[in-house]
Amino acid sequence: MSLSLTSTAFDAGRPIPKKHAYTGEGQNVSPPLAWTGAPAGTRSFALICDDPDAPSPQRPRPKPWVHWVLFDIPAATGGLAEGQTGVGVNGRTDFGEEAWGGPLPPPGSGTHRYFFKLYSLDTMLELKAGATKDDVLAAMMGHVLAEAEVFGTYVRK
Repeated sequence: MSLSLTSTAFDAGRPIPKKHAYTGEGQNVSPPLAWTGAPAGTRSFALICDDPDAPSPQRPRPKPWVHWVLFDIPAATGGLAEGQTGVGVNGRTDFGEEAWGGPLPPPGSGTHRYFFKLYSLDTMLELKAGATKDDVLAAMMGHVLAEAEVFGTYVRK
């Protein structure tokens, strides 16, 4: 069995409901996520969600827009309920916040993809809250046991 990641809020490759969109567009509630198949030796998980299509699929930034960084999620955790907080340590998003930042593509920029990437790690990262995606990726080097990914889409009307 390999590590897998799913959401009951959206099917893989399908639209993310508006309630999960960023404040002003939606309620900025993180979607529910579930995972199975963590390999033996898993001590923690890290989760990153980003949008490689920002600001638009035709003119993407050099780096994806980061919507969520969550690390040191305990190994016994098998998912996150909708809007759940208090599990793991929040890193900083490109919104400058330490929490889920939902989809909010520029109006008229078309369909954006939001990749949720889960990493099974053989260690706790023990970084401080507010660590960036790059900080987390650097700390994970040599500690990733398995990866899983699911993506959803969002279009701002």
